[in-house]
Formats: sequence, C-alpha cells, structure tokens
Amino acid sequence: MLKRHLWIIAVAALAPGAVPVRAETVTVTIEKMMFSPAEISARPGDTIEWINKDVLAHTATAKGDWEVVIPPGKSGSVVLKIAASVDYYCRFHPNMKGHISVQEP
Repeated sequence: MLKRHLWIIAVAALAPGAVPVRAETVTVTIEKMMFSPAEISARPGDTIEWINKDVLAHTATAKGDWEVVIPPGKSGSVVLKIAASVDYYCRFHPNMKGHISVQEP
C-alpha cells in the first residue's frame, strides 16, 4: 500500500495536466540488407526492436556501447538508457547503417 501512495505522490508532483511518459517499442525491419526505417526517433526508456526478415544473421552495433545479434527470421532488442544520438551498423555487413535520435520527452 505504501508503494501505491508514493506513486500517487510522484504523479501528483508533475506539472498540472502532465501525464507520465510511457516507454514505447520502436520497430525496425531488416530486409534486403537494409534497416527500415534507417533513421528513427526515441526517448530514454524506449525499446528498439529489430526484426530480421533476411536469410542472413545481422547485428545492430553501436560502437563502444551495445551490440544486438539478430539471427535470420528472429528479432532482437535494446532498451535506450540516455538521451543521445546513436549511429549503429551491422558488424557482419558494415554498409548497413542506421541512426537513432534519442531525446528527452
């Protein structure tokens, strides 16, 4: 019960009329050796999910940060932690590139 009251207090502390932002899932399809869409926007806490429709394995690799391996016919995801622009690519096929613009709500 105490947790519920703390949550209500936290919501009440928001600006009048503000609604808490919910995390969303942004889907990127991998098909014909391309990320589609190649450029997306998201917020911290959102999940990016890549769905691989190719017959080859791919990765979504943000150099020095994270890497998601996506087998053929499968999906993989990452939860974005901070607001920052992120360029990513497929480590197996470096010509495949994407960009995520992560902004505070």
